Amino acid sequence: MNRSQREAAARRLMDRTPPPVPPDLYPEAVRRGGRMLRRRTAVVRLMWLVLFAASVAFVVWAVLARPWVEPPSETTPPLTGW
Repeated sequence: MNRSQREAAARRLMDRTPPPVPPDLYPEAVRRGGRMLRRRTAVVRLMWLVLFAASVAFVVWAVLARPWVEPPSETTPPLTGW
């Protein structure tokens, strides 16, 4: 099939009348779109909740464990009574 034949076939396809749209297509699309939007909103809210819970858990762990404090040395005894 050369270029002119492809162009002619494309023109024939575009000149035809479009097929009729089923009458219940719009309500079905709106229903599915609304369901997808609600699901996406719920997932985003759940992700924010998980992020918030993880940050609170990290702050609580950091306050209790204090990882920035150097642990006491265990190789030498503490100096007392000077």
